[in-house]
Amino acid sequence: MNKITKSFLAFLFPFFVFLGSSDAQTVYKVDIKDEIGPNAWRTVDLAYKQAQAIGASTFLIELNTFGGAVNFADSIRSKLLNSEMKTMVYINNNAASAGALISLAADDIYMHRGGSLGAASVVNQDGEIMPEKYQSYMRGLMRATAEAKGRNPKIAEAFVDAEVSIPDLKPDGKLLTLTAAEAVKAGLVKAEIANINELYQQAQIKPAEVVQHKVTLIDQLVSFLINPMVSGLLILGIIGGIYFELQTPGIGFALVVALLSASLFFAPLYIQGLADNWEIAIFVLGVILLALEVFVIPGFGVAGILGIIFVLCGLAFSMVDNDFLDFKLTQPGLLVNSFLIVTGAMVLTIVLMVIFGRNILRSSAFRVLVLADEQQADQGYVSSPQKANLIHKNAIARTVLRPAGKIEIDGVWYDAVALDGFIDAGEEVYVEKHENYNLFVRKLSLKPLMKDEDGAQA
Repeated sequence: MNKITKSFLAFLFPFFVFLGSSDAQTVYKVDIKDEIGPNAWRTVDLAYKQAQAIGASTFLIELNTFGGAVNFADSIRSKLLNSEMKTMVYINNNAASAGALISLAADDIYMHRGGSLGAASVVNQDGEIMPEKYQSYMRGLMRATAEAKGRNPKIAEAFVDAEVSIPDLKPDGKLLTLTAAEAVKAGLVKAEIANINELYQQAQIKPAEVVQHKVTLIDQLVSFLINPMVSGLLILGIIGGIYFELQTPGIGFALVVALLSASLFFAPLYIQGLADNWEIAIFVLGVILLALEVFVIPGFGVAGILGIIFVLCGLAFSMVDNDFLDFKLTQPGLLVNSFLIVTGAMVLTIVLMVIFGRNILRSSAFRVLVLADEQQADQGYVSSPQKANLIHKNAIARTVLRPAGKIEIDGVWYDAVALDGFIDAGEEVYVEKHENYNLFVRKLSLKPLMKDEDGAQA
């Protein structure tokens, strides 16, 4: 290579470096402006995957929350701590409790003027401080998060524990909550800013490089369906549909309502990571046990009670995040609330069934959905040959009737249904009526005395 060529390449080298360094970065921005819960976690998770897909260099969360569930906040925290992209949080007014935990997990924190950060003690839904075991776990979580990002762990711990002494920032015995200016002075926050555009200026980001995450219609629908009030209405549909299906022959509209309600109840919870396979399985098992109790096993016993318990637990557990009955990370009081919602919906369903059950079945709206005409035998509709000669005949139960089984009359076996609910094999019965393919029988001891034309007992 001659000297002229070398000199020319040396001259161009700074321009190549400049061009290489001026490649536009891509910032993927997502907003969390609600309670930290399954919706917030799912939104962040989807947004992060989209950011990875487009090759974003920075992941930015605009945060405004008063807190929420620790388990979902911990999931977002872990996502930020393990991120290969640079992570930033813009606290647009509030980052309390679970919001403080998420903020500390970011590489850079910016705060809106007049914003606040802190007050991360674990409380129940009434705002009461929870026992020490909850506070101890949260202290460790806050401390570890601060240490991972090179921030003062003692300040992070003071967000949770009022006994941690930091004379320059808070009086003893009070939880630490920082203003934007105090957070900058304490070294937790990079800068105090007036708006998102000022953040872009501080971080040397061009607005054209920012991709805003958009919440889809599916996301909005999922968020709507997991609302506790909507979940309660869906439980009404599940239980009411099953009840009315049992009141009408065959498979009809009521079963469709029950299946649709169950799908709308479980599917969003499953998508959000709340409902697990085993929770759905115990609900289905509960329904099966109830069906066995109604159609197969006489009376109401162990199967019926277990069925109710399984249905109740399957619905309630599906509404609460847990690790196979481990609820230590679940927001305190949430499990009790889910049981109250399910139990309340069940009780309301029973009340509505008692009050309106018969009227609904006979209403004009319900008749539109079912066949109104009857196919009478005198009009030529016969589902099976009539066995009129068997009415009032005595027979022997050849199998257990509970309530369906087999009976023998004059050496011939017939399908039969016990009107008494349960008849042991070998018991004597009599035929009371015949419908469709079955004979309906009672125990012979319950057969009424027949009288001939002269009034004598037959």
